Amino acid sequence: MKRELFKTADGSMSIHLPDINEQYHSKHGALQEAQHVFIKMGLEHFYNISKPNAVAILEIGFGTGLNCLLTYMKSKALNLKINYTGVEAYPVTTNEWKAMDYGKLIDQEQEASLIFNKIHEVLWGKEEAIINSFSLKKEEKKFEHIDDNAQYNLIYFDAFGARVQPELWTEVIFEKMFMALKPKGVLVTYAAKGSVRRAMQSVGFSVERLEGPPGKREMLRATK
Repeated sequence: MKRELFKTADGSMSIHLPDINEQYHSKHGALQEAQHVFIKMGLEHFYNISKPNAVAILEIGFGTGLNCLLTYMKSKALNLKINYTGVEAYPVTTNEWKAMDYGKLIDQEQEASLIFNKIHEVLWGKEEAIINSFSLKKEEKKFEHIDDNAQYNLIYFDAFGARVQPELWTEVIFEKMFMALKPKGVLVTYAAKGSVRRAMQSVGFSVERLEGPPGKREMLRATK
């Protein structure tokens, strides 16, 4: 499937799929969307309610690695140990992730750029330590093949939208997410459709509607 790089409204890059008219991130701002949905409403929220020393995170749709990079930067500020698993069926190419250049937008001291490179240099299927307090495992597989049990505190659900991949937003998938979370675990997503909320609730999640990122009125947060 054809993929095209483009610049979003906040100056950060993303990838557009013209065949299905879908983007990896919001055209209103890739960086702003990730910060709001996954870091503020996800990681910061979980930290504030649980005060953990360590957090195990599953990302559904590893994509460009932006959410992973932002999690690393926030984990340093919170003094958190992170065990991060990213699942992706169709990994981006080396040329694509190098063109993202998120590090320069996040951190002028070059640490973010160095970490972003390390994130993408981690071999698929092998858990590696980015630093002592941050481990990463990238798994190349389809989401329906996930069968983890009570392994994660937090899920970043960043799959392509229900308009183009409705099968990823069903009770079957959210049952897998529910099972993968530990008790009181949290799932966050940019999506806000009523059908998605009902699918989450039907498998046992308690679901909140929250303020969305720029360009989107609402998003969802689900708790086990």
